[in-house]
Amino acid sequence: MIEVFRNPAYLRLFSAQVIALVGTGLLTVGLGLLAYDLSGDRAGAVLGTVFAIKMIAYVGLAPVANALAARWPRKGLLIGADIVRAVAALLLPFIDAVWQIYALVFVLQAASAAFTPAFQATIPEILPDERDYTKALSLSRLAYDLENLLSPALAGLLLVLVSFHWLFAGTVVGFIGSAWLVFTAVIPATPAGARQRSFLDRLTRGIRIYVATPRLRGLLALNLSAAAAGAFVLVNTVVIVRSGYGGGGAAVAMMMAAFGGGSMLAALALPRLLETWPDRALMLAAGILLAGLTCGHGLYQMLYGLPSWTVLFLLWVLSGMFYAAILTPSGRLLRISAHAEDRPALFAAQFTLSHLCWLVTYPIAGWAGAGLGLGEAMAILGAIGLAGALAAVLVWPAGDALVVEHRHADLPADHPHLREHPAADARHRHVFVIDDEHRAWPTHG
Repeated sequence: MIEVFRNPAYLRLFSAQVIALVGTGLLTVGLGLLAYDLSGDRAGAVLGTVFAIKMIAYVGLAPVANALAARWPRKGLLIGADIVRAVAALLLPFIDAVWQIYALVFVLQAASAAFTPAFQATIPEILPDERDYTKALSLSRLAYDLENLLSPALAGLLLVLVSFHWLFAGTVVGFIGSAWLVFTAVIPATPAGARQRSFLDRLTRGIRIYVATPRLRGLLALNLSAAAAGAFVLVNTVVIVRSGYGGGGAAVAMMMAAFGGGSMLAALALPRLLETWPDRALMLAAGILLAGLTCGHGLYQMLYGLPSWTVLFLLWVLSGMFYAAILTPSGRLLRISAHAEDRPALFAAQFTLSHLCWLVTYPIAGWAGAGLGLGEAMAILGAIGLAGALAAVLVWPAGDALVVEHRHADLPADHPHLREHPAADARHRHVFVIDDEHRAWPTHG
């Protein structure tokens, strides 16, 4: 897997991702403890609102940021977003009211809405080989899991020595370090030959490609399954550990590390598994198992109360494994579903639509957990996750092929696309993606 580090541009970008996510992991733990410090047992509701604000920023601003930035230097966009995030994190230790958390989180996540899709779309251009890109996706999943494993562990060590407010200083350092590494990397420019498009076209293009592609509609349904389980873990772990088990900040970090550790185990195994298992089969199985685990856990809590600490730890590990098995291959689906010039828009669409799922599940996790009970909230989210997994089975065709036979009744016979792919009655076969010449998926070959 580490052969991809021979690419110097990828090595710098991966390092930037790691150091930023270490800081983000400290931020996650720090926000949970800050919310508990300000709100006590209502911390789950506060965090539910915080994460909902985060999702509103992601859903509302990612397509706009992509459309505005289409003609900007990508490196400048990434560095500027990191600087904004660092400034927002710098102000967090001085918060003394809940509304201030909400305001700063919105600013920080608005910058992330610009940074993350542009960053993700850059990787397949740097690593065009599919095997290398698959390894990069697993490494990216491992990097994200630092937020749930190594960063919380580091937070636990720091909390022995300092108050949780100092965790936000680590977040600032992470974003500044990320900006420096991006500055030193060679970032590809907009692909040569990219068409000039109107702002409205750039704003909607990624989502139009996304919803018109069957495999991506299946991915969206599975995003809902992942968000349903993940929202409960991220919102309510601090409440379960502190109120249910009487644990402190280090215990919260340990339980979050269980989820991240399971995700990392899956990410390490996925490159080899994806050589033999189709993406669809692996992702659907993970979605159904994750939803079943969440439902079962919720029902158990409703009937019998909290399980033992060891059982909860193992449940979080398994949840992390299935969660990663859904999300890690998603970049492969996006890569094969668009031309290079459309990938930033498509990654922005994935960013927006996947976080729309989180926008639904975060408030349920927080407010249902506080109002109905943790077991009831988990059962509700498990049912939502199961609905998403079953929807994916229906909308993602089992015979999903890259090369699709189709015809162009709407193109003149001398159109450049038909000259490139000559065939009788304009019917031909090639790798099919939604673009200007292919606006709808063929219903019959």
